[in-house]
Amino acid sequence: MNPQAPVYVRAEDDAWLTMVWYRFYAWRGRRPFWAGLFTLISGFPIAYFPYADLRLGNLSLAMATTGGAGALIIGILLITLGLALWFQQAIRVFAGVASILLALVSLPVSNLGGFGLGFVPALLGGALALAWVPGQPAEEAPADGLPAAVDLGKTEAMAHGVPGQRETETPAYASETTAHADGGRNSAG
Repeated sequence: MNPQAPVYVRAEDDAWLTMVWYRFYAWRGRRPFWAGLFTLISGFPIAYFPYADLRLGNLSLAMATTGGAGALIIGILLITLGLALWFQQAIRVFAGVASILLALVSLPVSNLGGFGLGFVPALLGGALALAWVPGQPAEEAPADGLPAAVDLGKTEAMAHGVPGQRETETPAYASETTAHADGGRNSAG
């Protein structure tokens, strides 16, 4: 603990915050977090700007358009897709394609996609959702310290320039028949 920290900060509190951060970090690493965040954020300006009005003294400037309902639907769908990317990773391809299509539809419907403040993050979130793939768990090393995939026989043969047996070929003993195995006599009769 820092000796210059205030007296009211205890080590247990610091450990609790660290534990919460590590759990959030692990949760974030198992899902397309940034794709969901950008898609979620993009829905707010797309849904907001058609209903917003700007007041400058006695002057009121309203940006109401005929596509207000469409902009609200697009914004809510983008927010829903962003949350779905966080909690349902299996639909990441659908959510990525849908967010890109909704971003493109928002250009004519919602004041140029919320003046670009919703269009650009929706495209970025959709692209990140399409690009994200779940990671593979790390394999543990065997107790002897050698990698599990190393076959010493093949490695030695390739070091001397002699190609070894291909993995698709059957072993040499598998091609022997019962006639060859018993000194040339057939055991069928």
